[in-house]
Amino acid sequence: MPVQKFKTFEEAEKALWESKPDDAYLARVAELWDFANKLNPISYPKGIFKFKTIEEANKHREEVELAHARKKLAKKGL
Repeated sequence: MPVQKFKTFEEAEKALWESKPDDAYLARVAELWDFANKLNPISYPKGIFKFKTIEEANKHREEVELAHARKKLAKKGL
């Protein structure tokens, strides 16, 4: 991989994004998420939940993930 120089942070940030992902790229992303899940698995509540809006569903997911993070921090005494 060649060395790249950037004039601004925004240019460097844009270089991180893949504009035309192929199957190999998507497979690497899936592997990354699998690895992250192995490092820090989150168990979501079982069952089917009904939400009126996507915002409401996202809020529920964020609350579950925040509770998980707080539980981990409490175990470490932080």
